[in-house]
Amino acid sequence: MALAKIQRNTQQRQVILEELRKLRSHPTAAEIYAVVRKRLPKISLGTVYRNLELLVRNREINKLESGGNEARFDGDMMRHNHIRCVECGRIGDIFDNPTDFPDIAYTHSNGYEVLGFRMEYYGICPDCKNENDSKEDN
Repeated sequence: MALAKIQRNTQQRQVILEELRKLRSHPTAAEIYAVVRKRLPKISLGTVYRNLELLVRNREINKLESGGNEARFDGDMMRHNHIRCVECGRIGDIFDNPTDFPDIAYTHSNGYEVLGFRMEYYGICPDCKNENDSKEDN
């Protein structure tokens, strides 16, 4: 019988989680590292990456991945969708779109254990739209 690996909640992991949950910008690991270093100056980027992955596996945070883009992280575990700017890659939250999708776990999972789903909207953020509009005016 295999023993489950016990994971202790380290101070580093707790600080990473606290700082991520304060942010609404969906930061990259490097951006989280820069914030966390203000509280833990000796922490390494590798430690931040390892702890972020552990927090994702433990379903305490979400990892937002989109083909060709650097992974970003979201500490808000409330049910919501995301919108990504196709110009700059910025990610925003969409809370006012309560879309209910069928529960495929019981219908068409083809033997998979369904853990969830992702839906991502895409568009142009206000900053990029304003920048594009001002370029057109010139």
